Amino acid sequence: MSNSTKTCLLSLLIVLACNKPSSEVSQEAQDSKDVMAIKEARQISNLAILNRDSVGVASVMMDNFQIITSRDNETIGKDANREAFIEIFKTDAVYTRTPDRVEVMEAWGMASEYGTWVGNLTVDNEAIEIDGTYYAKWHKIDGKWLLRTEVFTPIHCKGGNYCNNRPINP
Repeated sequence: MSNSTKTCLLSLLIVLACNKPSSEVSQEAQDSKDVMAIKEARQISNLAILNRDSVGVASVMMDNFQIITSRDNETIGKDANREAFIEIFKTDAVYTRTPDRVEVMEAWGMASEYGTWVGNLTVDNEAIEIDGTYYAKWHKIDGKWLLRTEVFTPIHCKGGNYCNNRPINP
């Protein structure tokens, strides 16, 4: 392909990108703003866990927040989840969630977040590393993105007997 052909193709792509209908551009800009806000809220949550701040963790949850943990424990309610984190913070456990994809439905003020997580903790003097995937559902309430639910699925576990104890027996 000649340089002039490459230049023409690049110019055509630029023209096409610049001639998107304004509704598409504004929706993309809104999605981008919302996606960034959700990722920032996730950072706040991760930092709160690292800093053992149960109020900070709860600050990104709706009042009726619900979680299903990697060990299939289910906790419903912002206050109950804050209390659960107070107990977790009595240990050395640290959990980090990393978003891979966030999708927004602006019309309904909802979004989904898919990503990976890792947990590092000590159980019976054995260092455990567990990781997997997660899904989170967000709702935009009064202009702020808050978590409605999170579901964590373990994929790997290494380091001790904790990994050998299946949480649910058929």
